[in-house]
Amino acid sequence: MHYRQLGRTDLKVSEVCLGTMTWGTQNTQEEAFEQMDYALDAGVNFFDCAEMYPTPYSEETHGGTEEIIGNWFAARGTRDKVILATKALGPGERFKEVRGGPRFNRAQLEQAVDASLRRLQTDRIDLYQLHWPERSTNRFGKLGFEQPGDEGDWTPFEETLGALQDLVDKGKIRHIGLSNDTAWGTMRMLTHAEAGKGPRVMSVQNPYSLLNRSFEAGLSEVAIREQCGLLAYAPLAAGTLTGKYLHGAKPADARLILYPQNSRYWKEQGIKAIEAYVDLAKRHGLDAAQMAIQFVLSRPFTTSAIIGATKMWHLKNNIAAKDLRLSDDVLQELEAIHTLYTYPCP
Repeated sequence: MHYRQLGRTDLKVSEVCLGTMTWGTQNTQEEAFEQMDYALDAGVNFFDCAEMYPTPYSEETHGGTEEIIGNWFAARGTRDKVILATKALGPGERFKEVRGGPRFNRAQLEQAVDASLRRLQTDRIDLYQLHWPERSTNRFGKLGFEQPGDEGDWTPFEETLGALQDLVDKGKIRHIGLSNDTAWGTMRMLTHAEAGKGPRVMSVQNPYSLLNRSFEAGLSEVAIREQCGLLAYAPLAAGTLTGKYLHGAKPADARLILYPQNSRYWKEQGIKAIEAYVDLAKRHGLDAAQMAIQFVLSRPFTTSAIIGATKMWHLKNNIAAKDLRLSDDVLQELEAIHTLYTYPCP
């Protein structure tokens, strides 16, 4: 396994990060334990979670994935072997029962961290991330920003950072990161931190794959110049880049069949792009999933690629992508496809 520095911290995280969002719905606790055992033995020391997991979100399952991880820590005695990341829930109509509606103010962040620590059965979180911004902005598939007419109140950056600094000072969290955020939001947080108003952002967890390279447009420069690297989620674009959904295939237990509301990957341009990428992999004798993951890992702004799996053979195959190296010819052909199908599934 290869390891990379997390931002400006002294932490070295595995370039493959274990994603956990299916644990508690598609995966049982026993299956999750098996995944964590294997990943740790393979050198994966970086696990990513969120208080809202498993997904899709429901009030009944809220926090269930963190509980599974906490049970594994207790059963295996492995807490000190894992760099643990989790996230505070952002605002939304679906989440009103969580703290009366999630916000990133002082009181709510304290409550959120304490609840996560209890579920995780630990005394500290290594990387605490804000799952998505409070403010109205372009996220979750929206490329362009439009000035909102009435976005309501959102917690000032200074208050959020001040609350996070208090949590750092208390030893409950070690470092902070953002998720589903923009170049503007990231730079504002960094600027406030440099002014002494809170901890420095060490990472940005955003979607990034061959089907969605929008991170490159603005955030890639921020990630490199500010040492605030990408934690790339959905590097396989919900599994579509494996090719398993092509030509009308509908695997009964596959995520996009179980949860068809994630429709971004069914667009005509997206399907054409997937066909082109899978064909490229076949022509070069490559596993399509490993090619897609290694492309993400090959980017200079990437700290780690977050892989999620519902079956052990998926997990083993995805972790093995760390050993693949893409030739110059393959990289050039990937760029040619990207030029033809640019951001087909943001």
